Amino acid sequence: MHFKPWLFVTCFAATTLGALSSAQAQQGYPNRPVKIIVPFAASGPADNYARFMAQRLQDALGQPFVVDNRPGAGSIIGTDAAAKSPADGYTLLMMSNTQTVNESLIPNKPFNLLKDFAPIAPINYSDLVLVVNPAVAANSLQDLIKLAKANPGKLNYASSGNGTPYHMAGELFKHMADIQMTHIPYKGSAAARTDVLSGQVDMMFDAVTTMTENIKAGKVRGLATTGRVRSLVVPEVPTVSEQGVGKYEAVIWLGLMAPVGTPDAVVNRLNTEVNKIINSADVKTAWAKQGAVPMSMTVPAFTKYLADDVAKWATIVKVSGAKAD
Repeated sequence: MHFKPWLFVTCFAATTLGALSSAQAQQGYPNRPVKIIVPFAASGPADNYARFMAQRLQDALGQPFVVDNRPGAGSIIGTDAAAKSPADGYTLLMMSNTQTVNESLIPNKPFNLLKDFAPIAPINYSDLVLVVNPAVAANSLQDLIKLAKANPGKLNYASSGNGTPYHMAGELFKHMADIQMTHIPYKGSAAARTDVLSGQVDMMFDAVTTMTENIKAGKVRGLATTGRVRSLVVPEVPTVSEQGVGKYEAVIWLGLMAPVGTPDAVVNRLNTEVNKIINSADVKTAWAKQGAVPMSMTVPAFTKYLADDVAKWATIVKVSGAKAD
């Protein structure tokens, strides 16, 4: 086999240009506004934290970070729009475990989360809380279970849409408590919350970050939180597991992704900036008061976390029999 100098030079040049391109992408990024697509309705946790992160990233990187809400179809519409956007770092996706659930709950999607996106960084997680309208004759989780068993399918629970953490928390609860309830999906958590507060719907699993004030005001009755231990913001509310429903756990977490092919340098730059923001003392303090816990990970760690979460929810979808209504 003869050595071919021209081939070596060509490969070296391509490698060098690739490295320079990656370095330039990092050095010059961003040089124009960045859009964060939020595939959920306004006023929910994903929207609220997307706007918070957008402002902090804008302050850190010197360019506008603009939130673009595109709700619908259980996050499919906005997520698909992000997947089909240019892979240049100027369109990002604010995602949650809705997307990891949808990989098994809605298999016939126009995208594949783990193939069509580049993970950037997780942001935070928070417990959910099961609340009922005061008109529901249940003062504890066991009261609710007894009521549901006496009236199969008559109690209903709201969610922010198929595949969302609110929906899956309800499906997991139904499965583990061996009860029947009717799922009522909405196009966003705000509309679902409104109808629970008004009594149009009996109950919902909601993020503690958005429902705590209504519990404290007596507008709803908090029956259980969904973490391994009690929430610091509503410590008076026992966990689901404490009240005799196995090793129940269901939280909501948020993260950022970009279309696959986004330069590694850009992804790493964003990962570094996100971790700086969520690990700052003022953010940790403010989020603790809301019931949100920062999730700090490298890009490889977040990539593995995503794959593990997809597998976890695939199992739960299967055993619970959850369906996209």
